[in-house]
Amino acid sequence: MKRNSTLLIAALCLSTSWLRVVAQVPTQPSVGQQPTGAAGSGQQPGAQQPAGTGAVVAEPGVTPGTGVVVPGQPNTSAAGAVPSLNPATGPVNLQPNVISNFNSGLGLAPTGLRPSNQQSNGKSFTLQEAIDFAIQKNVNVRNSQLDAISAEARIKETKAGALPQVAGSASLTDNLIIQRAFLPANFFDQNASPDAPAVPVQFGVNYAGNATVNLNQVIYSASLNVGLRAAATYRELAQRNLQSSKVTVAEQVAKAYYGVLVAVERAKLLDYNIGRLDTLFNETKAMNQQGFVEKLDVQRLEVQANNLRAERQNVQNLIELSYTLLKFQMGLGVNDEIALSEQLQDRSVEDLRPLISPDPTFQYQSRIEYSTLETQIKLAEQDIELTQKGYYPSVSGFANYGYNSGRNVFSQLITAPWLNFGTVGLSLQVPIFDGFQKRYQIAQKRITLQKAQNNGELLRNSIDLQIRQASITLNNGLQTLQTQQRNRDLAQEIVRVSQIKYKEGVGSSIEVQNAEASLREAQTNYFSSLYDFLIAKVDQDRSLGRLYVGN
Repeated sequence: MKRNSTLLIAALCLSTSWLRVVAQVPTQPSVGQQPTGAAGSGQQPGAQQPAGTGAVVAEPGVTPGTGVVVPGQPNTSAAGAVPSLNPATGPVNLQPNVISNFNSGLGLAPTGLRPSNQQSNGKSFTLQEAIDFAIQKNVNVRNSQLDAISAEARIKETKAGALPQVAGSASLTDNLIIQRAFLPANFFDQNASPDAPAVPVQFGVNYAGNATVNLNQVIYSASLNVGLRAAATYRELAQRNLQSSKVTVAEQVAKAYYGVLVAVERAKLLDYNIGRLDTLFNETKAMNQQGFVEKLDVQRLEVQANNLRAERQNVQNLIELSYTLLKFQMGLGVNDEIALSEQLQDRSVEDLRPLISPDPTFQYQSRIEYSTLETQIKLAEQDIELTQKGYYPSVSGFANYGYNSGRNVFSQLITAPWLNFGTVGLSLQVPIFDGFQKRYQIAQKRITLQKAQNNGELLRNSIDLQIRQASITLNNGLQTLQTQQRNRDLAQEIVRVSQIKYKEGVGSSIEVQNAEASLREAQTNYFSSLYDFLIAKVDQDRSLGRLYVGN
């Protein structure tokens, strides 16, 4: 009895821990446990820590104590040469024979799911449809789209500097006190003494008007030319940031979707166990009434049934919370009704084994983070060039045309004709000395470029680490899933035999109850390992840059 209570309490604690994890909504929320050693969602490069078991090894080979073969990292030489940040020339890394925006790579069915007959008042979503919907509705993606639109406006702003600049101006002046100029006295009288006081003379009229149109056109500007070339790079950076947001949303939705499916399967299994236990309870109760078994056996079964119903309620709460998390990731309201049109497939371990093989098509450019960093380095180089071009002269053309008038009587300023004027010319500006200002600006920007290049080296190492971790975690997950699947089958057989022995009178009720508790524990462990495997597969696809390849 003590052992049965311990097992039931452990099962309830597991369900409660899942509820606590789901209730937390971090930047990258997920339901259930995070696989050991898997790359965390949205984790910064280099912040990832190796698995605590020491499973991550630096060289290809067999991991000590596990027998897991660690594949060598593609595109890295034995000498440890660091690949350059040049554009990729090979194929984009996609799962072979799979045409899908979301690529979880689970065998023949790209998502490892099959259609569900679930009925609901809300809209039904497959995993791909849920991701596509989230790409359209998720707030983070929408903000990234707004950033891309803002980037386009900034690009057009830069291009506007190469177009003609036209401006008009007009003025009307009332000279309340006309300023006087002082002229020598001999200007008016040649016989005047040189020491005679100057004569104040008034130049100007009481009222003056002016209307002018100015045209300026840049003819040559080295800085402007660099800015125009950088516009395309800036657009590329905005698009890569948008794609990065989509990849993150796809990862979040996939994990939440799998979390709902696993919780639903656990609920179905509990319903089946409750039904089977009720049948056993009724049979035992009938046998007790006939005097074949003790009342204590009936009470033990009743306790187990009550505990199972309590666990079923916990799982139901987990399902509701998992749905809430999924709707949050999809950009839906928490009160919206949805249904999942897919459910987990019962796949053998051998069908899943090909998924852990290394991918020979992997390139660093397949990771959106690496492509984004390449674009940032390109922008840093163009920023340096932009400052260097400040030493070059610039040439502009200008033209002015307008009318002006001046009168001592205001009414004449309006009625009298205005006189026109016009000018045209070239303007040359040659920087000579700026106190070494641009020199120090270039020095700072070179440091910024060097830091970005160092980040590239760090990111490559981080990607290598994430791929190794994902590979090892997926191997371990598959081995654990295989073990739990075998334990579940054995527990089912033990329950079948113990029930037969009990009905034949050669077994005890405690033996049957222990077998039932072991079966439920094995079933819980199986679904936990299945969820861990699915999450590890998502993390592996994220580390290889093939999780989401949509536009």
